[in-house]
Formats: sequence, C-alpha cells, structure tokens
Amino acid sequence: MFNPSRGQPEIQWREGVSEKTAIPVGKYLELEAGRKLHYHEAGTRSAAKPTILFLHGSGPGASGYSNFKGNMPAVAGAGFHALVPDYLGYGLSSKPEDLEYSTDLHVAAIKALLDSLGITKVVPVGNSLGGAIALQFTLTYPDMVPKLVLMAPGGLQEPQEYAFTMAGVLRMMQFISTRPYELDGFKDLLAHLVHDPRHVTDEAVAERWPVALEQPMGVYATMKVGVYADRLGEIKCPVLAFWGSHDKFLPVAHAQILLERVPQAKVIISNQCGHWVMIEDRDYFNSEILAFLARDVA
Repeated sequence: MFNPSRGQPEIQWREGVSEKTAIPVGKYLELEAGRKLHYHEAGTRSAAKPTILFLHGSGPGASGYSNFKGNMPAVAGAGFHALVPDYLGYGLSSKPEDLEYSTDLHVAAIKALLDSLGITKVVPVGNSLGGAIALQFTLTYPDMVPKLVLMAPGGLQEPQEYAFTMAGVLRMMQFISTRPYELDGFKDLLAHLVHDPRHVTDEAVAERWPVALEQPMGVYATMKVGVYADRLGEIKCPVLAFWGSHDKFLPVAHAQILLERVPQAKVIISNQCGHWVMIEDRDYFNSEILAFLARDVA
C-alpha cells in the first residue's frame, strides 16, 4: 500500500492500473482505441428504480471512489443501484495524451457505459465538473433522468467571470503548472477543497496522489466545460442542489442561478462545508439524497 508520507512513488503498471494506489479495482468497459473506462457498482439493478450515477469532480487525482465511497453504500443499502465511473483521464481509467478532455467526451463515455449495462433511467449526482457533466447529460437525454442532484456544479457561468476570484481555483492552477508535483503542495490543494482540514486524511491522499502523478497535462490543458445557464429552464425534473458556504472553487452565489432558472429546484447551503459536501457532511447528505429519491415526482 502506498504511504503518502514517503513522497512520490515509482509508478508500476498492471493493465493500465497503478499498483500503488489505494483505490480498489472495480470493473472496466473497453471503449474505442483500446481506452478503458473504470467503474464501481454497488447494489442491484432494478427496472423499478433508477440507477444513482455518481459523477466526480476534476481536482488532480480525483476518482469516483475517492469522491463517493461514503455515499454509494447508503444508496445501495436503501435498495438502489449505484454506479460510480472514473472519467477518462481520472482514477483507474485510461489517461491518453491525445484527447480533448471536454464534457462532450465524458458524457459520451458515460452514455456508452449505461448502454453496455442496459441502464435506461439514472439520477445523476454530480459534484463540480461532475455537476456540469450531469447538467449536460440531463439536457441531452432528458427522458433518462427523472431527478437530478448537484453539488456546487460547474457550467453555470463562464469561468472568466468568477474563477480568478476563487482561492481554490487559483491554487489548483498554480499546482497544475508546477511539475514535478510535490506532496506538500498536493496536500495544501486538498485543504482548499474542504472547510475542516481533518477531512484531508492520509487515506484521501493515498487514493489521490498516485492518480495525480499519472494524469497527463492534457487533462487540464484541454478541459472544456459547457455553460448551461441559458438552458436551465429546459430541465423539467426535480433538482436538489448542495453548496458549502466556504466553497473556494465555485461561488455559492451560483445557487441563485439554479433557483431562478430551474423550474423545480431546491438548494441546501451548509456553513459546515467547503467544496465537498458529500464528504464533509456525509450522513446529512446521504439522508437528504434518500429523502429526495423517496419523494414522488410531481
């Protein structure tokens, strides 16, 4: 097992998977050009209930497992099927140098995964970049999405209008621009994602640090995220959103955009959290998600 206190590990590969990461190996879908999309599942698929599709953020070293390992068991325990993919360029998925890492790419890969599993109904649960992907997926395939959950989603405003005022975004840009990466700088970046630094555990570092070392610069240099504010009125399904008032990446003021433009939206704002509500206030987040899933669609 990788010990983060020892610094930068020598990466060894086994079928595209680092042997040093603390992320458990799940399953793979082979995409075009030999690329592999890694994912975890929990619970049992049912025609009577939608799959809960957890969509992670874009921070260096991110993966579906590291973002949602504390949430998918609660969903599965309530009788839902949980599906937790790693996007191309993240987690244990393939990380090719020659891709444009856009939300178009990620939505297409996720749709291919759902098709391969025969899944026709999903409730996306998207954080940050995952929120933008969830919005684009919902707008592209509205009949597949009976409900939507967002956590400080991207895609609500052009980045140049807010990004350079957000301390977390500036710290991430600084970190990404410095290679080789340093472990202390990585820990400091993770600390910007939370309100309470106790959530930056050795376990969290061990899951993310080896992945960050594997990621090509193109994951960030070619990242393209759509802006969906003008189309939010097209989202007819109920939407539940979460924000931490201490978020240093996506301003809590964006919550007002959702409230004003989405026909059926509810926003929960916590003064106990930063960018990771699902980690920092896990039990409350899980209970609100399950209550939202249990309510009848109007």
